[in-house]
Amino acid sequence: MNIRKIVKKLVPKSLFQKIEPAGHLAEAVLANVRYGFPGRKVRIIGVTGTNGKTTTSYYIYRMLHEAGVKVALSTTVAYGVGDDITVQQEHVTTAKAGILQKRLRDFSRAGAEWVVVETSSHSLAQHRVWGVPYEIAVMTNVTHDHLDYHKTFERYRDAKRRLFKIANKHGLRFGVVNADDSSAALFAGDIKNHTTYGIKGGDVHAKDITLTSAGSSYDATIGGTEYSIATQIPGEFNVSNSLAAVVVGNKLGLTKEQIENGIAALETVEGRMNRIVAGQKFQVIIDFASTPDGFEKFFESVRPLVKGKLVAVFGSAGRRDESKRAEQGVIAAKYADHLVITEEDDRDEDGANILDQIASGAETQGKERGVDIDLMSNREEAIGYAFTLVSSEDDTVVLLGK
Repeated sequence: MNIRKIVKKLVPKSLFQKIEPAGHLAEAVLANVRYGFPGRKVRIIGVTGTNGKTTTSYYIYRMLHEAGVKVALSTTVAYGVGDDITVQQEHVTTAKAGILQKRLRDFSRAGAEWVVVETSSHSLAQHRVWGVPYEIAVMTNVTHDHLDYHKTFERYRDAKRRLFKIANKHGLRFGVVNADDSSAALFAGDIKNHTTYGIKGGDVHAKDITLTSAGSSYDATIGGTEYSIATQIPGEFNVSNSLAAVVVGNKLGLTKEQIENGIAALETVEGRMNRIVAGQKFQVIIDFASTPDGFEKFFESVRPLVKGKLVAVFGSAGRRDESKRAEQGVIAAKYADHLVITEEDDRDEDGANILDQIASGAETQGKERGVDIDLMSNREEAIGYAFTLVSSEDDTVVLLGK
């Protein structure tokens, strides 16, 4: 057992949360010294936000890779350089300081020029990314999440703003900010140079958007150059994610063709609107959506594409933000025809209570337990049961969460 775990067991939770950042800071300083401050040997792009971080990171990485740039990636689902990408076994958004600094050293030794780092609010609040000289910061959106840790939305939002304040000290000092987000002005004010983007507004905005089950297309103009963007990942939210990458590519001097081809080259990202084809008659989609905003955006994109029955299988993690559970139920019930509510890592919390909290939200939308709401603690059994509720190629089962 390491020292951190021993201290965590010995002191009250409230005290541990106050002293924890100091421990992470010390670890980050030591890791930088051990690995020779590797962040100084590469150029770093950080991507933060409640939803869309991983996909946006992948769009940037793939765009640079297709353009011939030696680029590395560190995200929730994978890390690596160039074509040598390794699946992340532990789905932690930003690795611990020691692991992150070792990766940066390895990326540098492998010849990486740029590194795209998906950066969480926890890693910023806990100083785990101390010594990482971000010079481009990207904000996808900031909505309700992780209030179990940050306690208030303002503290959660301000933790993410630290990425922009760090980037304001290094290199290009450039920020990419989602203009459609209510916190956009705060993030833009934290950095010397910035460009806003969005679907509804922004310095760069998507227009003539076409959404299909196979992807999206839209046009965008930057500095007199009009881009015709096509994505292979469906959903309006991925229009926004890809547009952030377009802004980054333009800032780094990529050509129109390099940007367009790079965005179009990304076929999929693990757990992001993944369609499963295994010979079944109906459609199956897997997505890691787990926040109220993530649910809303996911269902808004999927529901119009489903001609038949839509069945949603999901749960909510234990020992995490309890207030979002009923909201998840409300949103899912608003769009889906049938809900199968199940376990999603209960930890040491009463799983039945979690399912009940979600169901109570769904009931406010007219859904009834035993009619169009089923509570099943075993996730594997829940998925199997959901498959029995559909039979047509027009029907869809969505499997949500991590």
